[in-house]
Amino acid sequence: MITSGRRRSRRLQYGGRWDAAQLSPVILTVLIAGLAFSTPREIAFSRLLPAAPALAAAMWPVLPTVLLGAFCLLVMIGLSFFYTDLGTPYTAAAIVAVTLAAAYASHVRLQREETLFHVRLVADAAQKVLLRPLPRRIAGVEIESLYLAAQEQARIGGDFYEAADTPYGVRLLIGDVRGKGLPAVGAAAAVISCFREAAYDEPDLRGIVHRLETSIARHSDAFPAQDLPERFATAILAEIPHGSGQVRLLNCGHPPPLLVHRGEIRVLEPTTPSPPLNLATLIGDRYFVDTVALAPGDQLLLYTDGVTETRDRSGEFFPLPDWMRRQGPAPPRELLDRLHRDLLHYSGGRLDDDIAALAVRCLNTRAQEHPE
Repeated sequence: MITSGRRRSRRLQYGGRWDAAQLSPVILTVLIAGLAFSTPREIAFSRLLPAAPALAAAMWPVLPTVLLGAFCLLVMIGLSFFYTDLGTPYTAAAIVAVTLAAAYASHVRLQREETLFHVRLVADAAQKVLLRPLPRRIAGVEIESLYLAAQEQARIGGDFYEAADTPYGVRLLIGDVRGKGLPAVGAAAAVISCFREAAYDEPDLRGIVHRLETSIARHSDAFPAQDLPERFATAILAEIPHGSGQVRLLNCGHPPPLLVHRGEIRVLEPTTPSPPLNLATLIGDRYFVDTVALAPGDQLLLYTDGVTETRDRSGEFFPLPDWMRRQGPAPPRELLDRLHRDLLHYSGGRLDDDIAALAVRCLNTRAQEHPE
């Protein structure tokens, strides 16, 4: 992490690779100089020379920007030998002034890029703590994850997921905190941290969700949201007991997962709704667990509402169940890669909400009896 940061820092300081776009100030200088020498003096294209260092400030470091300004000044002096009435002193003064301003602007831009880069390093580290990489296989269950931030520069958000190999089976969590920004990240971190402890201690999913409820309530009391009357989170808890051939689901107001069994798609709606986290005091704290058969080869897709609420240009939502029916048999990683690609294509490359998804495939119930 430190090595890559230093390398990128040097690229920021020295302008990175000189591609076609970064050569545009040179191209502009040559174009203006050529027009100034080849056209009548009345047109006075030479007055456009200050534009070249101004353009360079947007993409070049300080020294190349100053050198380009000096070159433009030399071009103007050279023109004065051919045309004596071009107003050379005024244009030369303009070149010098613009070059100095451009050099300062380049310096400020580089400082901001350096700061942004270090902020991204911190955000990357925070994401690895909050959404740490999941093991690809736990006790005969294959697991893959997907996370997409709505904002291009974002690294973390209010969507979260986690998986744990516990004495009671493989336990999964996926959820979405209402709201955006750092308050949502803090609430998500509180829920995940609590789950990482409770998943190993509580023998029943209801015990876990009660502890999650307490955790997010304490966090909301300690850090009240100024822009929201109430902060809450939707979530799904899933438990795949070792060797049982079934999955238990506790859905706290979250979009229902999809189960793929022998090519058939089933939407696992809860038989009785359970309240979202941190709303139990308002609508009751009764939680209900559904048990669904899970055979070897079956695949489970858990996701946040950012997937189903992705819109196309006409405003239509992404048809996730229909999309799943068209995929056919696919490993979890390939399935999520396809979902990633098709969501971006469907939305035209612009996401309005964070997206998280877990793809889970039961490999062999015998393997679950002897967890790795």
